[in-house]
Amino acid sequence: MKKILFLILPLCLLTGCYNSGVPRENVLKIYNWADYIGDSVLEDFQAYYKEQTGEDIRIVYQTFDINEIMLTKIEKGHEDFDVVCPSEYIIERMLKKKLLLPIDTNFGSSPNYLGNVAPYIREQIDKLSQPGEAVASHYAVCYMWGTAGILYNRAFVPDSDATSWECLWDKKYAGKILMKDSYRDAYGTAVIYAHAQELAEGKTTVEALMNDYSPRAMEIAEQYLKALKPNISGWEADFGKEMMTKNKAYLNMTWSGDAIWAIEEASAVGVDLDYTVPKEGSNIWYDGWVIPKYAKNTKAASYFINFMCRSDIALRNMDFCGYVSSIATPEVQEAKTDTTLDYYSDLSYFFGPGADSIQIDKIQYPDRKVVERCAMIRDFGDKTRDVLDIWSRIKGDNLGAGITILIFVVVGLMSGWMIYKRWERYKRRQLQRRRSRRKKTRGGR
Repeated sequence: MKKILFLILPLCLLTGCYNSGVPRENVLKIYNWADYIGDSVLEDFQAYYKEQTGEDIRIVYQTFDINEIMLTKIEKGHEDFDVVCPSEYIIERMLKKKLLLPIDTNFGSSPNYLGNVAPYIREQIDKLSQPGEAVASHYAVCYMWGTAGILYNRAFVPDSDATSWECLWDKKYAGKILMKDSYRDAYGTAVIYAHAQELAEGKTTVEALMNDYSPRAMEIAEQYLKALKPNISGWEADFGKEMMTKNKAYLNMTWSGDAIWAIEEASAVGVDLDYTVPKEGSNIWYDGWVIPKYAKNTKAASYFINFMCRSDIALRNMDFCGYVSSIATPEVQEAKTDTTLDYYSDLSYFFGPGADSIQIDKIQYPDRKVVERCAMIRDFGDKTRDVLDIWSRIKGDNLGAGITILIFVVVGLMSGWMIYKRWERYKRRQLQRRRSRRKKTRGGR
């Protein structure tokens, strides 16, 4: 509770509606995911900005929980957010629609911290580049990244079962499985599992499968998701972590950062959870800072993005949210190395050649072999509506027969009650009319 209060009180001072009495060049409007920035980081940025520019900066901080809502506010509503944090496919969509401004790398006397981003991460972001335009990393700087995989309760699910997506379709876990309410991850998981044999034989790749939106691919995805649906006890956006820590669910298709949080919470109450990226492969995602087209304070936005790439700030943000920062400096590697671990990972792709065998959390920092069997899901483009239609059909009725009957009974009772009340009102009106006629008759006499 103290931690929550210490977080909320400063944010109350930083957030709220923009006061037109403050010059816009002294206001920075940030739009970010909830619970995605460390304690006091915003206040520390204010001090940094004052130190570097001699100017005061007021922060208006708002949060979102769905990428598309954020995009609609900018694209349709022309909201003047200065810096936002969309996922990679929305970054790609914003680039296609020319909704982004380049990040200014002139930071005065301040060091340029953008170079702290791992080259591997920049390469992934640059895959979003549009033909004939500047590379994507000129418009977007990765903030956090991670994987999609399986969080599981080791008391009920053997490690061997969790190594494959097959466990989600296994009837013995029916009613004990949670799935992220994410049409992209669901689509990717379904098509990967459907082609597990071809993947094992090297006949196709995870990247090709997850980004195949042909009619046949979508038909297969829907078929497999419909087969999965009876096993699912809920489509969750955030409650899955709590359900897992309370032994109410045994399996959860989730994201690595959520898994870390759940594992830590569960450990405190004696519940043994673990997380793995299935052998068939999975989605690897990236969230990044961008400056939208309608931003009013691009200077402060660029300074903020630069500040977020500092090693100390990256570590604070990681410790707060559980996800892994894109920053790959020696300071971060040293801070995240844990010599108490009984395993070693190859992180040379991220930290460089000297990190080919280091003791580091395998959930936050996936081993090279894990990364090599994962891929980024790109923007669906004009096929987005088709995939959303599939998702709507899958989720359309996820209620048990008993609940469905209960709903019909309740609706029937309510309808009956409304009919009864209308009949009562009709009878009262008829009675009033008869009384009125009688009065007129008596008055005429």
